[in-house]
Amino acid sequence: MNEQMATEPDADGYTKALSKRQVRMIAIGGAIGVGLFLGAGGRLAQAGPSLVFSYAACGIAAFFVMRALGELVLHRPTAGSFVEYAREFIGPWAGFTSGWMYWVNWAMTGIAEITAVAIYVHRWLPDLPQWVTALIALGALVAINLLSVKLFGELEFWFSVIKVTAIVVFLFTGAALVIGGADVGGHTAGVHNLFDNGGMFPAGIGIALMTLQAVIFAYSAIELVGIAAGETANPRAVMPKAINGVVYRIGVFYVGSVLLLAMLLPWNLYSGAESPFVTVFSALGIAGVGDVMNAVVLTAALSSCNSGLYSTGRILRSLAQKGEAPAFTGRMSARHVPYGGILFTSVAYLAGVVLNYIVPKEAFDIAIAVASLGVVATWATLILCQLRLRKAALRGEVERPSYRMPGAPYTGYATLGFLALVIVLMAFAGTAERIAFWSIPVLAVVLVVGWRAVKSRRSSAHQAGERVAAGD
Repeated sequence: MNEQMATEPDADGYTKALSKRQVRMIAIGGAIGVGLFLGAGGRLAQAGPSLVFSYAACGIAAFFVMRALGELVLHRPTAGSFVEYAREFIGPWAGFTSGWMYWVNWAMTGIAEITAVAIYVHRWLPDLPQWVTALIALGALVAINLLSVKLFGELEFWFSVIKVTAIVVFLFTGAALVIGGADVGGHTAGVHNLFDNGGMFPAGIGIALMTLQAVIFAYSAIELVGIAAGETANPRAVMPKAINGVVYRIGVFYVGSVLLLAMLLPWNLYSGAESPFVTVFSALGIAGVGDVMNAVVLTAALSSCNSGLYSTGRILRSLAQKGEAPAFTGRMSARHVPYGGILFTSVAYLAGVVLNYIVPKEAFDIAIAVASLGVVATWATLILCQLRLRKAALRGEVERPSYRMPGAPYTGYATLGFLALVIVLMAFAGTAERIAFWSIPVLAVVLVVGWRAVKSRRSSAHQAGERVAAGD
């Protein structure tokens, strides 16, 4: 099919270089990341089969967040995404805060992703230090993002194809093994694995609740499709289908995968040292199949890191245009790539390389815990903006799109309550989660100081302008 794409830059300097084919796969692939491919193993070992309920609960919240995003995108497609919506419906300070919290999310997510890359490569090159692998991966992905949006879209398309294909193959294979009661590594696959070894809640309901933070992280990146709307031809026609594709697959890909993992092997055979998918396929004893799955989950980690560089580049440029980020981050290349923001984020990713050098075993958990704060902030912003959009529409100030968040405003309030619960629970979880929780006041102080500095600079510039005008 011949896909028509605009090549002339828009008012923001972006070209409509992402095709319908690429956007749909980016939307689907964005919902499948290292949180599932790697994180699910450690969480199964921690909470047992009850992890299925955590994924289902977070999946419901993710569904409403995506529908809220869809309504906002149909209201006004923009590469600034929720930062621009926060500025429009809540206030300038909200745009500043949400933009920087999203950057924190992806800065930490990128650290988690390059850590995952190093863990996966360790299977083949056990003597290669984690930080070396992380550095090589970072260099390659920065180069790809700096070249062109079209190259990013094409690479992300194929990354997503690999991820989705792998999940589909796993779902069919896993279902067949469970139905047939197959032998998996000396254990019989079946529903009984959900109830043996301590039942559905072997570590208790409290521990199951503690996994919500990590599962929220697993769903991060689903909002990427909203940022891609600003570089998509005919977004009002493409976006509803792309977003629906995400929400309908969440239940199948995430909840279905975790349910099958829990039925294929006893929960205590999984660990955070490798992907649970690799654990299962390696247990089948088929030569090379574990390595193939390891290669697949490696592409998933690279894909997510790739998306992080893409999205933060656009968000930082949106902030820089308002004087809310360093001027360098607003620079655009001749290829219509916001290279300043991409390079700024890549410097943060270098901190991940250092973290892998200092504490290689704890790097992943610390990164995803802090990243979860950014995910919650982003999701909460989208819900709040949708609530404000609805109120503005009721007042007759704007026209509400036909693609809407179901059950609003009550589903919005319930989602916000759930997100608040996730944050509170982090204070009672493991060391990594507590580090993240107690970083909240630090982040709040930094954001308040930053916003006051922005306002002060604007006020000084305004006063200087008035003095010049008076002198004239």
